[in-house]
Amino acid sequence: MAKLQEKVAVVTGGTTGIGFATAKRFVAEGAYVFITGRRQKELDEAVKAIGGNVAGVRGDVSKLPDLDRLYETVKAKGKIDVLVANAGVGEFAPLATLTEEHFDKLFDLNVKGTLFTVQKALPLMNDGGSIILIGSVASVKGTASFGTYGATKAAVRNLVRTWTVELKDRRIRSNGRCTTTGSHCEDPSHHTDGTHGRTGRSRQGSGIPRLRRFQLCDGHRAVRRWRPRSSLISGRRGADPPASRFARGPVRRSDW
Repeated sequence: MAKLQEKVAVVTGGTTGIGFATAKRFVAEGAYVFITGRRQKELDEAVKAIGGNVAGVRGDVSKLPDLDRLYETVKAKGKIDVLVANAGVGEFAPLATLTEEHFDKLFDLNVKGTLFTVQKALPLMNDGGSIILIGSVASVKGTASFGTYGATKAAVRNLVRTWTVELKDRRIRSNGRCTTTGSHCEDPSHHTDGTHGRTGRSRQGSGIPRLRRFQLCDGHRAVRRWRPRSSLISGRRGADPPASRFARGPVRRSDW
């Protein structure tokens, strides 16, 4: 039986890259998927490429009325089982010359958009559901001219940990997926033993059903597995056995 049979999923930034590959795999696993994108042409093309059991909703996650319209559309289908807050943007800008426009653009989409994507989904989330945020190795690794982007992804890491605690009474799992280009996430706080691609259960999150981590990459192996029993990716060291590894290879952010 397909792992997501009769489940409803929402994937923001689902027209290209990680978001598109995730939505395509979810449909293959039996889910009905809503994807979002800012450009109608690319959205229509993605829906056509995925095939059946998918609906596209045009919108910008940094604009709250667009999120309201998204969830009104989802509500007609039912409750949400899986939410993947994937839409994001990255830009290089050195400290000496970066502008307010650059700062606002990245924080509006990567932080504000992610936060309100999740907040506005909560009334439609099934208890025991799953929230996945797409992070980046930039949240823990200093890269010249990439500081603003890295700061937005550090905020995303904190949101994952905070929501793990806040939503445990509803058994909603909040997980983060670290993406990188050509190597694994190097943040030891995400691993049980400091090795690459491993994770342990957060002590803050005790009592929350565990979720096997996604294995995301660009292309065919977008989502390795979705199951209610395995390790949280909430970002602190724990005593649980290691879960699945990160996929190797390049990744792309979606809907830039």
